[in-house]
Amino acid sequence: MQYKRVFFLVLDSVGIGSMPDALKFGDHDTNSNTIAHAAKAVGGLKTPNLAKFGLGNISAIEGVAPTTNPIASYGKLKELSNGKDTTTGHWEMAGVYVTKPFPTFYDGFPQAFIDRFVIDAKLPGVLANIPASGTEIIEIHGDEHVRTGKPIVYTSADSVFQIACHEESFGLERLYEICQIARKLCDEYKVARVIARPFVGSNGKYTRTQNRKDFSIALPEEIMMQKLLRAGLESVSIGKVASIYSEEGFNKKVKATNNKAIFEAVLTEASRDFHGLVFANLVDFDMLYGHRRNPTGYAHELEWFDGVLPSLMNIMKEDDLLLLSADHGNDPTAKGSDHTREYVPILAYSKRTEKNGGKNLATRDSFADIGQTILEALGVNEHQKIGKSFLYAL
Repeated sequence: MQYKRVFFLVLDSVGIGSMPDALKFGDHDTNSNTIAHAAKAVGGLKTPNLAKFGLGNISAIEGVAPTTNPIASYGKLKELSNGKDTTTGHWEMAGVYVTKPFPTFYDGFPQAFIDRFVIDAKLPGVLANIPASGTEIIEIHGDEHVRTGKPIVYTSADSVFQIACHEESFGLERLYEICQIARKLCDEYKVARVIARPFVGSNGKYTRTQNRKDFSIALPEEIMMQKLLRAGLESVSIGKVASIYSEEGFNKKVKATNNKAIFEAVLTEASRDFHGLVFANLVDFDMLYGHRRNPTGYAHELEWFDGVLPSLMNIMKEDDLLLLSADHGNDPTAKGSDHTREYVPILAYSKRTEKNGGKNLATRDSFADIGQTILEALGVNEHQKIGKSFLYAL
C-alpha cells in the first residue's frame, strides 16, 4: 500500500514518558512525561482530535481518554542514539545512528576556542560565554554589545554555540559571516549547531528578530530525504528542518519561524499537487514552553495544534499520509531547562486509517522507523541502515 504524499510534522520536544536510561543523559529522575505533565498543569488537555487519533492509548494523559476506535495508528518510539537533542533526534528519524553524544558546554566554551574565534573573525572580543536564555542574555548585554561591537556568545543544554548581534549596529550579514567562521572551529569540537541570533532595539530593551539562521555540523552519511530526491520525488523542508540536515536532502525550503506560520506553510504545500514529502518542525513547543518551563503555555499550545489539525485533515486526499511525532522530550515541570530523555509518540493518519481503524504500533525500537516508513510509503526501494517500516499498519 503506497501513498503519493507524506506530511511529517515534528512537534518539537513533545515527549511521552521517560526512557529507562534517562538518568544517564542528565535527567534528574525518570518521571518525565512532557505531554502528561503539561496536561496536569491545566486540569486536563482539551485535544479531542488527537484523542480520536489514539493519543490517550499511548500513555495516561489527563483529559485525553483512550479510544476503542482510533482513526490513526498509534504508538511510541524509543531513541536508539545517544542523546536527547534536536540534531540527534532528527538525524535518527532520517536513518543516522548517533553513537557518541554531541558535546555540551555547561561552563561555557573553552577559552582557547574563544581566543581563536576572536582572532579568526577579527572581533574586539566577546561577551558572556555562558549557558543562558536567549531573551535574557540580550537584555543583560545588549547595551554593551552595541557600544563595543563585541558579539554576545552563549550556549544551552544543547550542543550549540549561539551568537547574538544587533541587526543594525553590527549587521546581519556580518553576523552570518562570523557564524560561518565559528562553524569551522566548532567542527573540531564536534558541536552540533552554530546559531545566529539577531536582535533589534535600544537602551536595554531588545527583541530577537525572525532572521535566526542555523549552521549545522555536516551529515556523516546519506539521509532518507536524499534517497527521495534520487528517486525523483519532492522533498520540502518547512521551518528549521533543512538547517538540521546541513541544508541537504531538500529541493524546496520554506522559511517560517513560529508554529502558526509553519502550520500555514504546511497547508499551502498541501493545497498543491506533488509526489513526495513535506517535513516540518513546530519549534514553539520546545523554544517557548519547554525550555522556559511553562507547562500551562505548553498545554495551551497543544490545544491550539489540536484545533488547527482538522484544517490539514480536510485537505488530505485518499493517497496522503500524515505522521506526527517528536524529536525528544522537554518536560516543562522538570528541574533545570534541559531536554528530557523520553519516548516520543507516533501517530499515523490517513483516510484509510480513518475508514478501517488505526492499529496499535506498540513501542518501537528506533526513531528511524519513521524514515523507513516514509521511503516504503512513497514507493522508494532503497532502505536506511536502521529502522523498520510500520507501513503494514497504515
